[in-house]
Amino acid sequence: MGFSIFHNLHIKVSQNEVFDAVSQPKHLDNWWTLKSSGIPELHAEYNLNFTDDYNWFGIVSKVKRNESFHLKMTDADKDWNPTTFGFDLETKSDSTLVKFCHVNWQNDNHHFKHSSFCWAMLLNGLKNYLEKGIIIPFEDRN
Repeated sequence: MGFSIFHNLHIKVSQNEVFDAVSQPKHLDNWWTLKSSGIPELHAEYNLNFTDDYNWFGIVSKVKRNESFHLKMTDADKDWNPTTFGFDLETKSDSTLVKFCHVNWQNDNHHFKHSSFCWAMLLNGLKNYLEKGIIIPFEDRN
């Protein structure tokens, strides 16, 4: 068994716009990473660079255009290595329901709890990026 992080939020843009924002490096760099690379295809490798000390890699473990995007971490922090995180999307009247999960944490430790908080802040940044065009400078992101 493991521990899991779940966050749901509504973003008032199309599923296509949310999918691109969570899977395209040019968008990831505007709300999450410092610089990233990868293509949203099954088994493709993503490089998620935050600093020289946090230069992580994952592979696409699930992808369905405009509906879901999940990455299984392959080379990251020891707490993140066994984990997979992802986004499942549904249209709801005037918005997209984003169902975020980060699963298979081995320990309910400080890093797990801090990551849950950081994801909540980052997902709020994603919402503001998509709805209002706000890009928080990388050094000011949690």
